[in-house]
Amino acid sequence: MADRLVTLRGGRQAGVQGRGDPVSQRIVLFCHPAPGSGGFDPDPRITAEWGVHLIGMDRPGYGASPPLPDDEWPTITDRADDLAEYLGVIRAEAKAAGLPGPRHVGVVGWSAGGRVALALASAYPDLVDRVAVVATPAPQSAVPWMPSEYTEAVPRLLTLPAAEAKHGLRSMLSSQMPEDGETPDPQLVGASSADAAVLQQPGVRGRLERMLQDAYTQGPVGAADDMLSHASDDWGFDLRSVRARTLLVYGAKDAVVPPAHGKWYRHRIHGAKLQVVRDVGHLVVVAAWQDVLAHVAPDRGQSGADGPGGH
Repeated sequence: MADRLVTLRGGRQAGVQGRGDPVSQRIVLFCHPAPGSGGFDPDPRITAEWGVHLIGMDRPGYGASPPLPDDEWPTITDRADDLAEYLGVIRAEAKAAGLPGPRHVGVVGWSAGGRVALALASAYPDLVDRVAVVATPAPQSAVPWMPSEYTEAVPRLLTLPAAEAKHGLRSMLSSQMPEDGETPDPQLVGASSADAAVLQQPGVRGRLERMLQDAYTQGPVGAADDMLSHASDDWGFDLRSVRARTLLVYGAKDAVVPPAHGKWYRHRIHGAKLQVVRDVGHLVVVAAWQDVLAHVAPDRGQSGADGPGGH
């Protein structure tokens, strides 16, 4: 569960977990998938070697973050605002302690988290200089990917009051939840036979299972909110406004979100580069973690004056 609970605007709390070097000059925000939670580190060994401070925040309804009020519609941009607010908290705490605050922020979004990462870069260009979007779906209308039962039901749910829509979708998603005492299957987060080699790496399956256990602590609440937040083509921000250096990473054998989704983003984000990783599926975030960190943290956690990313 969370290392700490931080109080955000309006008194709402959010669970936050940190990994790596807590005094690093390079923060890497990790925006988790759906279902997911903020404590996942794709490869702790590489994270430690890179010298960054890896931070993950549970979105509402996941892990230690209380759900939104039933009558409040979830939005991608609100979750980006949560992250920006927490960055302000970190900087204020560092200043109060007489310490230098982090100078550079890179953001990684895996699957559903990629939308939040891009929304953060769009709204806060002075905070974020680099973004990695990993196996993130394009809008359903642009590159179809959702199962038919959801593509038929979700548009109807959007016509209902927020509370009714949320409860209707939670009911649909409840069948995916692990039974009490059951170990969550990584298939819940898109793992397939293409990811067999990744799952055999030491610790990977256990980290995924722990993330999913945290994800379902409050039932399907968080997953339902995530799905509603991107159900419309209007995500609340313009991809063309993203000016952070953007890397798009997709697995060549991802049966859930194939590289066609990355090509869609590449055509809409200025200067975005697409990297397709061979022989891996939706767990490409693990297989390509070193490449991802090399993009979002080219200074390897050193101060800006010392590294190539300094300014």
